[in-house]
Amino acid sequence: MTAPLLQIEHATRRYALPRRSLFRPAPELVAVNDLSLTLNPGETLGIVGESGSGKSTLARMVMGFERPDAGRVLFRGQDINALDAAGLRALRQQFQMVFQDPFGSLDPRRAVGWSIAEPLRARGQHDTGAAVAEALQQVGLHADHANRFPHEFSGGQRQRIAIARAIITRPALVVADEAVSALDVSVQAQILNLLMDLQDDLGLAMLFISHDLAVVASICTSVMVMRGGTVIEHGPTEQVLDRPAQEYTRTLLDAARVG
Repeated sequence: MTAPLLQIEHATRRYALPRRSLFRPAPELVAVNDLSLTLNPGETLGIVGESGSGKSTLARMVMGFERPDAGRVLFRGQDINALDAAGLRALRQQFQMVFQDPFGSLDPRRAVGWSIAEPLRARGQHDTGAAVAEALQQVGLHADHANRFPHEFSGGQRQRIAIARAIITRPALVVADEAVSALDVSVQAQILNLLMDLQDDLGLAMLFISHDLAVVASICTSVMVMRGGTVIEHGPTEQVLDRPAQEYTRTLLDAARVG
């Protein structure tokens, strides 16, 4: 039996809100509430919900950018929050993130090849030219694009560059946080097809975070629906989309059809 790649066990994340009274405790926002999930190698799990449902907080906890206030995040059996900084950096080579805005993760003052190679430099590798060229070609760009600057590319091309940066370490898991929501529909389809091709070629697992169930339907093998930090529905994609158990999921589906 295949061991899980990612396990989240009863994770909760709270944020303190501004105090409204000197005589009362500061209120809290529970962004993620007692969430558990398992992701196996090669699987794609879609995390769906409206803005503020806790999706991006979940992504930051998976990446180790934030610590849960309760519960654990395990990658290949290791509690990522029990590691020191060096240990987390080393483990993070095996899970990478693609953000909604690729421009924010690319240094505008440097050619994109420098940004793509950053995860390799983080592990002490300095001869990165061949790996950068290969990653660019894998995402449908040319090796000589490494010498161009971010502003010289379209939004879709910049997202391809961000994906190249994510796969250059040959990770086992990619976390895609609203990775296509800023793109027009035709470019969305191209990027989704690219992600599916890379998943087949590299054996990637994906945590695919989106507010759009129509997009999730095209790429995910299972779906988890979040509302107010809580999982309200979770199951195979076909089951959740064709026979939703919750009214909230049906509302998201109706919105996707109208859009």
